Amino acid sequence: MNPKSKILIIAGSDSSGGAGIQADIKTITALGSYAMTAITAVTAQNTTGVDSILSINPKEILKQIVFTCKDLRPNAIKIGMLHSPSVIKAVILALKKVKVSKIVLDPVMIAKGGAKLINNNAIHILKNHLIKKTFLITPNIPEAEVLTKTKIKNSKDMINAANILLKLGAKNVLIKGGHLESKVMLDVLVNKKEIKIFKNKKFITKNTHGTGCTLSSAIATFLSCGKLLNKSCELGIKYVNEAIRSDLNFGKGHGPINHLNSIIIKKKYK
Repeated sequence: MNPKSKILIIAGSDSSGGAGIQADIKTITALGSYAMTAITAVTAQNTTGVDSILSINPKEILKQIVFTCKDLRPNAIKIGMLHSPSVIKAVILALKKVKVSKIVLDPVMIAKGGAKLINNNAIHILKNHLIKKTFLITPNIPEAEVLTKTKIKNSKDMINAANILLKLGAKNVLIKGGHLESKVMLDVLVNKKEIKIFKNKKFITKNTHGTGCTLSSAIATFLSCGKLLNKSCELGIKYVNEAIRSDLNFGKGHGPINHLNSIIIKKKYK
């Protein structure tokens, strides 16, 4: 099987492998595309929480992005954890240089265990400068609340928050509804032309580490292969739901999801 497309991931490393750049690589590979990386931070973490975060020098992040794209031009870019204002500024500068239109931003702010992964100045720059450079932004409810300074309790609130993000310059907004207390999983896609609500069965499990990273990478992969936004979101959500349903139960805390759920190995190895 040959890769269908190339995706550059700009994100932090998760030493436990469930989220961050590791989840992104697994997702893109499992869905049949080729993953490249620009690492923004190195974290020491496991399923119970984050122990430490080490930022990569912004100049090195810029070099990773520009030098990689100079030789291997990506069909899409996925952006995850950006830990500081200087890192976000470096990424914005790099995006100006590489000029890729299909950019998916997952505004990672809080780890599954509750640790804050981004400071307030970085949030300000992301909100006022980076969002408008992307094609799609995929916040979960806590992240959307921080970005819009509103409370979200239902789908109507999600649509309202998405419209605020559109006014800030976002082209398309997918707010993930996993934090809502409901039996049905609601994800809301909003742009200036339409509102699309994806409804799916909600699986009750503590093992959801890396779902946001995985979804944004899955959507970026489908977009990179030429699928339209609605279909890319639909397929990405389906992939994540199947990965959650496996319920791997690795570790003592919020365990990872199963990125291999889409793969059927037909070859026999002796």
